[in-house]
Amino acid sequence: MNFLLATVGVLGVASSGPLIAATLGATSVSALAIAFWRNAIGAVVMAGPVVVRNPRQFGKVTGAEFRWSLAAAVALALHFACFITSLQLTSVAAATALVCLQSGWIAIFQLFRGVRLRWPVLVGLGLAFGGVVTITGFDMGTSPEALVGDLLAVAGGALAGIYTLAGGKARQSMGTGVYTTLCYGMCAVIVAGMALVAGQPLGGFEAAGWLGIVAITVCAQLVGHTAFNYLLATMSPLLVSMIILLEIPGAALLAAAFLEETLPAGTYAGLAMILVGLAVVVLGQRGSRSAGKTGEGAGEERLAELGTD
Repeated sequence: MNFLLATVGVLGVASSGPLIAATLGATSVSALAIAFWRNAIGAVVMAGPVVVRNPRQFGKVTGAEFRWSLAAAVALALHFACFITSLQLTSVAAATALVCLQSGWIAIFQLFRGVRLRWPVLVGLGLAFGGVVTITGFDMGTSPEALVGDLLAVAGGALAGIYTLAGGKARQSMGTGVYTTLCYGMCAVIVAGMALVAGQPLGGFEAAGWLGIVAITVCAQLVGHTAFNYLLATMSPLLVSMIILLEIPGAALLAAAFLEETLPAGTYAGLAMILVGLAVVVLGQRGSRSAGKTGEGAGEERLAELGTD
């Protein structure tokens, strides 16, 4: 059962990049429209069980919980704007790998917050960001547009790390349903404002465009992450984090099979460096400690959460 759920989860999150690229390339759907609808639909779906079981939970949200949720929503909105736009400029494989640096960014943020990282984590970070240099170096020689896409994907990964850390603060006292409803809902509102300023429509698309939005929301937002949320209750966070890293080769394979995407050999080498480096980071964070803390008291965030896409 766990193997089946893990497979479904990987396929779900790995399909995000190819589905978004295909929808943007073949329809009139805008990048911000995809971000808006997947969050708006996600908020409605997540709100359902809470409304049915105990709607009073929404009235119990404290000021601190709301502020952390808002911070997470802002970071998530900017993350989606960067990542989805990057898929219009660079390859699906490169954009997915670069945005998956989320766990690496979290480790760096932890370092600045006084967390002592073990040497394997530092080695993994070096390897992962060496992969970034490799990919962007090859794309720089290909086209300036691809380089801009790479940089947007890197920014998207950093924003995903901020989203995870802010969400972790909110989730210390909030239930999953309340938090995700609040965060996704505010994210949708923020994205709607961004779309208004940017002049990107949120509706009026052809049937194929709406089908693409639904497919992205169901596969990536609902099926993929729901599967991993279930696995977290039955498997160790470390193993789940490692499984989610399969999103990187999964997206590359799906893009090659369905979008006929081909990349220079050097770009594939960069993808491999990021994958291996992040695996080392996730494994190494088991023993990271906050300055002045030991054992379990160190670090509620010692394992990076992955997979916002």
